[in-house]
Formats: sequence, C-alpha cells, structure tokens
Amino acid sequence: MAVPDYQSVMLPLLKILGDGNIHGLREVIDTLGDELNLTDEEKRELLPGGKQAKLNNRVSWARTYMKKAGLLESTGRGKFRITELGIAVLREDPLKIDVKFLERFPAFQEFRGGSHREDDRQHDAEPAQTPEEILEASYQDLRQELAQELLERIMNCSPEFFESLVVDLLVAMGYGGSRRDAGEAVGRTGDEGIDGIIKEDKLGLDVVYIQAKRWQNAIGSPTVREFAGSLMGQNARKGVLITTSKFSRGARDYVCSVPQTKIVLIDGKDLAQLMIDHDIGVSDVATYKVKKVDLDYFGDEYRV
Repeated sequence: MAVPDYQSVMLPLLKILGDGNIHGLREVIDTLGDELNLTDEEKRELLPGGKQAKLNNRVSWARTYMKKAGLLESTGRGKFRITELGIAVLREDPLKIDVKFLERFPAFQEFRGGSHREDDRQHDAEPAQTPEEILEASYQDLRQELAQELLERIMNCSPEFFESLVVDLLVAMGYGGSRRDAGEAVGRTGDEGIDGIIKEDKLGLDVVYIQAKRWQNAIGSPTVREFAGSLMGQNARKGVLITTSKFSRGARDYVCSVPQTKIVLIDGKDLAQLMIDHDIGVSDVATYKVKKVDLDYFGDEYRV
C-alpha cells in the first residue's frame, strides 16, 4: 500500500499514544510503518524535494495538528504523549480523525486562523497533502514548466549559441578551469566526432571529451557507438554526450556495455535541470525559506 496521507495517520498515531506513556517521534514513525504494513521502500519514499521521507513528514504534521487541538502535548526534545482530552477522544471510538474532526476544538480553530474562517472551510475540502508537499509539488510544476521553456528557446538559437551554452554550464559545474580556457577548448576541434576537450578540474589533471548535439530526434546507439570509438581513438577514458533531445534505450544500454570508457549521457531533460540548478539562462523571481525550530538553541529547556 502507499503511504497514507497525514489525516489518515492521525487516528493510528493517537491509538499508539493511548498507553499514556512518553514516546519519541522516531519510535512512533517506525511503529506506524510496521502497523500500516509499509515496505522498506515505502518507508524510505521521499518528498519531491528529495530531502525528507514522506512517512516522516506526514506523521510529523499529524502530530503537530493534534498537538494544536490539545490531544497531544510535548514533554521535551522530540518527546510527546497523549493528553486527557486525547484519551477522551479515543473513548469516543471515532472512525476517523481528520482536520474536520479537529475543528471542534477551540485551540485548533485559533491555530487555523480563528472561527471567522469556519464557514469557508465547510465548503473547501481539506487537501490530503501536507504543507511541505503542496509547496514542493508547486515548485516542481514551476520547474518543469521552466525546463520546457528553456529547451524551446535553445532549439530556436544557433548551433554556436548552443556550444557557448554548453561551455557556460560546464564551467558553472566546476569543469574547464576558466571561462576563457573552456571556451577555447569546446567547439574548436570538430574532428572524429569530438566537439571539444575540457579540463575535468581547474588543475587539468584529467580531461573530458565533449560532443554536443542540438537535435530534435532521439539519439540512437549508432551515434553513441561512434562517439565511444572516437574516445578510444584518442586514448580517452571520459566523455560527455549532451543533446537537446533524448537517448534511445539502445543508446543507454550501449554505454553500460563499454566499462573501459566512462561516457555520461545528458539528454534535454537533464540539460534543462542542470541549467536551472547552476543558474544558466535563468534568474531568480522569488525566494522562500522554510524554517523550523532550532532545538539546539533551546537546549533542555525546549517546550512547546
């Protein structure tokens, strides 16, 4: 089964805490994962941002919401337990605890913005995603839209511009030494299937051979095989093949079959994402920082 949404986690979480003992968040997450029969892979599944496990995030928000409603209370660093109000709720034997259920408690109404929003909430379904999931999903949507626009603009530019873009990206990623060195190295050979040679690091201890193709159609194994042959002809061990299109399954399989030469394939999708990550052809519109309480700052005196 998939990881349940944070509202579906509330009742199982409260039942675990029904023994009245003090529990730690990590302990509760592990117990819930087992009770929900989640696989190890499902327990490790990450949010779109790739920095937090989905199960951890949803259990944390379920805990936060029930704390705000007064069903749980903090007892110290990462520790919490059920309250008398929480025990009373369990005695009701509810079929489900969700945001709508928690709206009956004044403390939760205040946390959510006051009773003046109650009529609005009655007409709006509560999202199944946690706030972080909503934020990250929106961010990924914007990122994918930007990536598509980048590729469209690249295809409308000249081959020379694409070569310059490749240089800018490689330098931003830490290759090629200076911009001048990289610019002189890439787009100057055109011999035997090699578009350029660039330093792997600023000291030039090793080099990487480059081939860049501004194509619409998918690149198949013959093109990759030719590139690999060019590398072997130069006694080169490392190469990067960059394209605005994509690689066929056969092309990717072929790369795995030549372990003596390390070839990295960067398709249009990866190219656009790397451009975004390294600020090539993009600029900031707005920045949002998501913060949390610094438990080290409060030390042993930390209480919620």
